Amino acid sequence: MAQIVLDHVDKVYQGNVKALDDLTLAVKEGEFMVLVGPSGCGKSTALRSIAGLEEITRGTISIGSKVVNDLPPKDRDIAMVFQNYALYPHMTVEENLAFGLKLRKTPRAEIKRRVGDAAKMLGLEPYLSRKPAALSGGQRQRVAMGRAIVREPQAFLMDEPLSNLDAKLRVSMRAALNQLHERLGTTTVYVTHDQVEAMTLGNRVCVLRDGKLQQADTPQTLFDSPVNLFVAGFIGSPAMNFALADLVRDDGPAVTFAGYRLRVPASVLDARRGLADYLGRKVILGIRPSDFEDGSLGDASWARLPVTVGVTEELGSEIHVIFAIDAPPIEHASITSAAAGQEDEDETVAALAGGKSLWTARVSARSSVRPGQPLELAVDTQRLHYFDPSSGAAIGHPLAAEAAIPRVGVPE
Repeated sequence: MAQIVLDHVDKVYQGNVKALDDLTLAVKEGEFMVLVGPSGCGKSTALRSIAGLEEITRGTISIGSKVVNDLPPKDRDIAMVFQNYALYPHMTVEENLAFGLKLRKTPRAEIKRRVGDAAKMLGLEPYLSRKPAALSGGQRQRVAMGRAIVREPQAFLMDEPLSNLDAKLRVSMRAALNQLHERLGTTTVYVTHDQVEAMTLGNRVCVLRDGKLQQADTPQTLFDSPVNLFVAGFIGSPAMNFALADLVRDDGPAVTFAGYRLRVPASVLDARRGLADYLGRKVILGIRPSDFEDGSLGDASWARLPVTVGVTEELGSEIHVIFAIDAPPIEHASITSAAAGQEDEDETVAALAGGKSLWTARVSARSSVRPGQPLELAVDTQRLHYFDPSSGAAIGHPLAAEAAIPRVGVPE
């Protein structure tokens, strides 16, 4: 096991395209760190730079106590698992597992021990004599992982290893990866575009945007306390709801938006340093779908928000209620970046909403909510999120000043 440290790393491609921008990140010894972000955010470039497959432009990368900038991949004592398995089709599973060790002139008895241990760990013992063509996708990916495990490296680097598997297999493979990490304790850096994978696998999750680190923290902290609009919009499914709101004094602090008024608890105003400075000003309000409930089932102390239900998605364990509020969607660079790659879908949704914002509430499966009917939603106002309309930084977050985002098209 080894600590991996990226210290002020830049990667600039031809044409002055910056894939990594002053990236500083420390992966602790034995930690499972997940890199996540939209397409083109630099997560795969960061992984390939650690592996030595990309030469960095500036900064240093250390594995253990050694700076590895000038070391070739074979001398970095890491093992990679790729998206496409990269198995040799003419070799059996056993030969695939042993191949790398044979190249390194590992003694035959040691090869047999390591291959046997990895096959047992991954449930591959019945398939050792088969070739990859006779295996399922999940079995092939287990062989690819086994080939990394037999190396007994200082660190595993995994580049979207589950993305070629169907949904059910991904769930079981996530569980297998968790068990493997518990058993081996090897430092792991894992790249994915799937935030469910990121949240369920990572001890910590590193959110990247345009090659820059936005926030690296535990999955729950990212969900509960995002540093800026980008992290807030990217982490969580369904995504956080946003609206431009006025923070007013009236007969007590409140946020007003789209004809609604929600009281801001005094404890929140006290706890969020600097939020009181926004009284009489505009903020971007964020509400997670999970902080709603059907008013007839919710906590009696929660505020109420009367809406007209547009669409319901009944998922068995919960119901997603989609409704329109009388306010235009927020146009901010960080929110559009968080939804990168979904522009066509966003345009369709905007057209269906008729220029209004479509919000989502997650309510209990016991709710009798129906499309087209009025519904009183309960809202937990202790868990509202507030962002600066200009910078996109979370108001009152201790790291927000470092993660400020340029303003794009937000009305005053």
